[in-house]
Amino acid sequence: MDLTDRVRLHRDSAAFGKLIGNSPAFRRAIEVVSVAAISDATVLVSGETGTGKELIARALHYLSERGTHPFVAVNCGSLTDTLLEDELFGHERGAFTDAQHRRPGLIAQAAKGTLFLDEIDTLSPHGQVALLRILQDRVYRPLGSQQEYYADVRFVTATNASIEDLVESNSFRADLYYRISVFEISLPPLRERREDVLELAHHFLVKHAPDDCPVPTINAAVEATLLAYQWPGNVRELENSMIRAARLCGAGSIDVEHLALPSRRGIEPLSTPKAGTFQSLKTDTINRFERAYLQQLMRDASGNVTRAAQIAGKDRRDLGKLLKKHGLAGSSRSAG
Repeated sequence: MDLTDRVRLHRDSAAFGKLIGNSPAFRRAIEVVSVAAISDATVLVSGETGTGKELIARALHYLSERGTHPFVAVNCGSLTDTLLEDELFGHERGAFTDAQHRRPGLIAQAAKGTLFLDEIDTLSPHGQVALLRILQDRVYRPLGSQQEYYADVRFVTATNASIEDLVESNSFRADLYYRISVFEISLPPLRERREDVLELAHHFLVKHAPDDCPVPTINAAVEATLLAYQWPGNVRELENSMIRAARLCGAGSIDVEHLALPSRRGIEPLSTPKAGTFQSLKTDTINRFERAYLQQLMRDASGNVTRAAQIAGKDRRDLGKLLKKHGLAGSSRSAG
């Protein structure tokens, strides 16, 4: 089976079915998953909190030849210098005062599988050196042991910080960065993949609807609110909102107040209209959504209409007409 066939097989797998979204930014990230999954090389997954980094790490694991073996996750923020080597390498009985029994470390627990190191940017300088040594030599020694063991694991790391910036500021070792980033997967925030919001919302409603109730429905005002909101907590915040709304609405339709979204980060949630014909309410809701979306779009594009059109996936002339309709000026300079 050649590379193309193997990638196609992974795309059709159950693990890929959990990666929901068809926006261009998200699909570009998934294309890297397709290729990286059939490699044993290290992967660095980056993205804001709540964008689904661990979900990507699990997809990489279950789509790989290591998928039938353990997936072990650890937050590097918990690996203090005093605990680091014991957590990673384990210890032999009698290695220190309280070592009454032999304990395998995380590397041994993940044998033949995947070790997922979340928040890799929080590793101390000592921890960075220890990890670099494992990646270079692929061997480790448990505390109190005279024997070295082969680290038969695939390393996947994740960060919500810019590792490149940390390297430039000498807060993160450049040689370790190059070791952990053979493949890099950058997950876009939800505000940059608005095309996926409603699909994700429906998925979470189906997933979290009470067993004895039908899946709640959402109206046009709710859809507009979901699309206009900034989602600073990303997909995780959207899922929490759908869990809350599914419980609050009972067996009926979800209204805007059931979302209980805070007014923050730019676009405020749209309120539910109280009176008027269906068509007038729909038109008003769409207009408010369009204006809120365009305001954020132009902020993201620094006022550059050409770049805004590229981000929105619209013809530049059509976007210009829409901006004119809402009285929003923009720069005509090239996105170059």
